[in-house]
Amino acid sequence: MHGRNHTAQVIRFGQEFFLLDCGEGTQIQLRKYKVKTSKISTIFISHLHGDHYLGLIGLLSSYHLSKRTEVLQIFGPRGLNEIITTHFRWSQTRLNYPLEFTETTTEGKVTLLDHPQFTVSSFPLQHRIPTTGFIIQEKAGLRSLIKEKLQETELPLEAIQQLRLGHDYLASDGIHYFAKDYCHPSASLRSYAFCSDTTFTPSLAPYFEGVDLLYHEATFMEADSHRAAETFHCTASQAGQLAQLAGVKKLLLGHFSSRYPDLSELLAEAQTIFPNSILSEEGITYPIPSSHE
Repeated sequence: MHGRNHTAQVIRFGQEFFLLDCGEGTQIQLRKYKVKTSKISTIFISHLHGDHYLGLIGLLSSYHLSKRTEVLQIFGPRGLNEIITTHFRWSQTRLNYPLEFTETTTEGKVTLLDHPQFTVSSFPLQHRIPTTGFIIQEKAGLRSLIKEKLQETELPLEAIQQLRLGHDYLASDGIHYFAKDYCHPSASLRSYAFCSDTTFTPSLAPYFEGVDLLYHEATFMEADSHRAAETFHCTASQAGQLAQLAGVKKLLLGHFSSRYPDLSELLAEAQTIFPNSILSEEGITYPIPSSHE
């Protein structure tokens, strides 16, 4: 309604593509915005309300019909594996690609993926049914060496390796080589947090403290806060408060109720609390650039 679709986000990190939630119509939107579904290696489902996962079976079926062979990982709540298995059992479909399912938990922060370049973790949200948020955090890579310094000093390979890791090096002759003198500053590590459906819970803020970009639901305006409480959702103002508490750099608002055809007032409400708030829009890419400290 109002040109807005159910929740689904594609996250790209280098050559890795993830899908966060998969509401009804997701694969149609993926085709519309020319996202190659074959590149998606992992799907994360926050909870089992239909607007967050009903597009999943269709997407899995399309992978089967397109003869996918690459393994597909799915992380989601208890019950999702049963839903998937039951559907394909009764449709007498044997998928021609490996499907690996990992059940998520609402017991604190849990690392789901530990990639050489990043981690993906889950953390509990407070909704009517078990729900998790997700956070993607970049790992520190090797630092770039200052060529001029290398030309001045002949360093052993072991020293170069340690310096690129950001560690100072003490040579056998007692000479101390400092990483700050031989390497360019490290790029700041990027992070993104995804909060799908949750009631206003200030104690959640530490899970995504200081992230570069926080996506947070803002289903209602403050005038409808009673409805937000009844349905275990947040208002735009409350999303702004959580962003402020967590000290995030930017807030991306989403999951808007259809009762608001015009979202400008909802945005203004969040910006009153947290000025660096923006609205999520269909098909828009929100980059998190890497910058030097």
